[in-house]
Amino acid sequence: MVKIIEFPKILDPRGNLTFLQYQDQVPFKIKRTFWTYDVPGGESRGGHAYHQQEEVIIALSGSFDVVITNPDGSTKTYQLNRSYYGLYIPALTWRHMENFSTNSLSLHLSSMKFDEQDYERNFEKFKTQLV
Repeated sequence: MVKIIEFPKILDPRGNLTFLQYQDQVPFKIKRTFWTYDVPGGESRGGHAYHQQEEVIIALSGSFDVVITNPDGSTKTYQLNRSYYGLYIPALTWRHMENFSTNSLSLHLSSMKFDEQDYERNFEKFKTQLV
């Protein structure tokens, strides 16, 4: 189930600190980390599901929306705009990201190394695989 994860926030007058670690906050061993940045206005990222991979997405800077699309076409939007919140996305979840603010930076933690075969980029095919 898609859910928001709140990471620890250590407040300090010199600047706050947030951390994450396997099992305490992230429900899988991290095998890959990547980030997206300099996304031009009006563009979207994602537009796919993973067959096996799990993911946590964090807005390290700025804001953006993660839109989850259900097999029936209904959607739920999660706005990420705080670096101490992450969005957990399990396998077999269709998603895309949009509405990137200027200078936004998204961090992605993945349970698998990159494998093009794990991606499903065709929404109609994705829906039939869930039946």
